[in-house]
Amino acid sequence: MDNASRLPLWRAALVIARRDFTAILFSKAFLFFLLGPIFFGAISIGAGALGAKAADSADPPRLAVALSEVESAAFADAHSRLDDAVRLPAIAIITADEPREPDVLLADTSRNFGAVLSGSLAQPKLSGTQERLESWQGEVALLASQAAGGDVSDLPEISLQPTATSVATTRSVQTATATGAITLLFLLTMLLAGMVLSNLVEEKANKIIEILAAAIPMEAVFYGKLFAMLGVSFVGIAVWGGIAGIILSLGSAAMGPIPVPAVGWPLFVALFVTYFAMAYLLIGAVFLTIGSMAPTVRDVQTLSMPATILQLAVFFLATYALSDPGSGVELFAVLFPVSSPYAMVARAAQSPVLWTHAAAIAWQLLWVAIFVRIGSSMFRKLVMKSGAGGRAIKGRVGNSKSAKA
Repeated sequence: MDNASRLPLWRAALVIARRDFTAILFSKAFLFFLLGPIFFGAISIGAGALGAKAADSADPPRLAVALSEVESAAFADAHSRLDDAVRLPAIAIITADEPREPDVLLADTSRNFGAVLSGSLAQPKLSGTQERLESWQGEVALLASQAAGGDVSDLPEISLQPTATSVATTRSVQTATATGAITLLFLLTMLLAGMVLSNLVEEKANKIIEILAAAIPMEAVFYGKLFAMLGVSFVGIAVWGGIAGIILSLGSAAMGPIPVPAVGWPLFVALFVTYFAMAYLLIGAVFLTIGSMAPTVRDVQTLSMPATILQLAVFFLATYALSDPGSGVELFAVLFPVSSPYAMVARAAQSPVLWTHAAAIAWQLLWVAIFVRIGSSMFRKLVMKSGAGGRAIKGRVGNSKSAKA
């Protein structure tokens, strides 16, 4: 078959994408594919809780001390004397020229205040969330007594002033949301990349690739398979999202309020789907290229190991970076093409700034085009063996047709 009779690249890619999408969607394996991530859901919840705890310990909330200048100095002195003997919250002295209202201090996003101590040492007032007040009430009473020159038998009565939330509480729940989103993104890309890889190796073993190579451009096979699996993944996400929505709506009363990401749930879901597409296309191009080098399914396990290690490294990098927004590590995770979708999902959960997402998506699209271009070129050379190898495949297909005639 000559080149003039072949389909154009994108029409051929659409044919392959439709063929693969239909074959996978109506297969029994796809049912198990849909059931698998349900078991990983528990892992995501556990990882989110652990990640939030780690982030909280890395940047612990502090007690803002808004007493008079003399009493604040005495309180700080008592804290330094008792800190080695008793586990005490970190403190920050609020000077006279700074805002001293508890609501203003608790809403200050530049400082991680969990509670505010105001009033006087004799009649201290503690403002913060109910959970933080219960946790720090005894320590604050002990410090106020020591600062006033008293002893442990004469602790002052703390006047508690609960607030709805604080920056420390908000950061904690948003970090949990970010960690859960990164874990879910990692599990989805791992699962989907493996499916496209095994599908390609199976068709190579059955000589289907050789028939396709004689009929359509090899780049079309690459694009078609890549975007077919992306379409299948969107079907899976829709099913899993629907199940999750039903569970959350039925059990919302028992679970309590769900942590809201910084950009809000509607935009966060849209950004998550977008970043998932970017992450899948990047790693999918790598896995398809690896699949073109593997003659058997057994060889896939060896050849795909570097890509799997890369995915794990990216996951750990993004998880580590989310605990320190704005740091050099976090900026590197945002700029590195493979880790950029993960890092930006975490930013969507932790920061309401939107322009960075527009820039990140444009940056990732550029690298998707580069990865797909390089991957399809290598895919063609490795599958067709280039030059004489490609003509050999066409010759075998032509001889087969002649023999049948």
